[in-house]
Amino acid sequence: MTATTAPPATPSAARRVPRANRKKSRLGWNLVGLLVAATVGFPVYWMLNTAFKPSKDAIDPNPHFFPTTFTLENFKRALEISDFWGPVGRSLVVASVVVVIGIAVGMLAALAISRFAFRGRKVVIVGILAVQMIPLVAMIIPVFLLLNDLGQYDKLTGLIITYLTFILPFTVWTLRGFIVNIPKELEEAAMVDGCTPTGAFLRVVFPLLAPGMVATSVYAFIQAWNEYLYALMLMSQQNQTATVWLGNFTTKHGTEFAPMMAGSTMMALPIVVLFLIVQRKMAAGLTAGAVKG
Repeated sequence: MTATTAPPATPSAARRVPRANRKKSRLGWNLVGLLVAATVGFPVYWMLNTAFKPSKDAIDPNPHFFPTTFTLENFKRALEISDFWGPVGRSLVVASVVVVIGIAVGMLAALAISRFAFRGRKVVIVGILAVQMIPLVAMIIPVFLLLNDLGQYDKLTGLIITYLTFILPFTVWTLRGFIVNIPKELEEAAMVDGCTPTGAFLRVVFPLLAPGMVATSVYAFIQAWNEYLYALMLMSQQNQTATVWLGNFTTKHGTEFAPMMAGSTMMALPIVVLFLIVQRKMAAGLTAGAVKG
């Protein structure tokens, strides 16, 4: 009795099998990506949904996924509660100043620990990481006492200094990752061609570092813009920021959810506009610092 052997698979059939597997795998990952995007984007959608629906629909025990009636009364009500432009203006000032100072100082510090070998360099790097591990709530009392002694309580300058204490380590560590990815040989080649160390940095390193600085600036701006605890504890109601201003919608009579969502929508607009302006630089910066550390 002779054994029969199956004919060998043709090369075209062998190629079709891996290609079909790759399509199934791609489809599966696309579905996972859509699920993650829907999960992350649903709170934003529900905020917009609540902001444009009547107040009575916002507290309906049987909410509708799609609003049946659109209204702008919630935005009008949000603008009438306390002062809107004052807190928003103060938040813009604080966040902008924190970003400018944080990026300027952070870039110099990141350049120093990335390009120069000095005694205690590793201690500085570990210290930057250790500072970021300390919970912000653990420092609220020492910060309050220190600012009160310095006469900076209930002042924007005191709030700016406070924000810099936790945003500067973030900018230094992030910018260090971008600088490490820029080959040092480029600076050396520029100095061979006659550039000074400062000139080599400005002509070679700085343009390559620009996308990373943009990405870091956006995240630093978001941290300063969304911060709530220190703004609540260190500023009075007359000098409150935008995040604290949202608390005006909670009164002894209850919470006005629809106007609160309208106020949250208006607060999110500066961040959205900032992302739209720098989205290309953001994409380049995020990929530039993702390899070396």
